[in-house]
Amino acid sequence: MTTVAIVLLSIAAACFLYRVFRGPTVPDRMVALDGLLITIMSGIFVGAADSRSPIGIDSLLVVALLSFVATGAIARYVEQRGGE
Repeated sequence: MTTVAIVLLSIAAACFLYRVFRGPTVPDRMVALDGLLITIMSGIFVGAADSRSPIGIDSLLVVALLSFVATGAIARYVEQRGGE
C-alpha cells in the first residue's frame, strides 16, 4: 500500500515541478512550490509510517517549518515586486 502512495506522490511532485518551471507568473510558481513541499512532507510521513521510525516525524517538522518560512518570504517578495 505504501508503494502505491509513493507512486502517486511522485506523480504529484512531477506535476508540481512542471508548474514551478513553466509557471507563467511568480505567484503561480509560489503556489506550485508550496504544493511540492506539501507533497514532500506527505512522502516523509508515508516513509515514517512505513518504517515506524520517530526520526521521520522530526524531519517532517523541520520541512514544515521551512515551508512556512519560505512561503512567507516569497509572498512578501511578490507583494513588494507587484505580483508580476
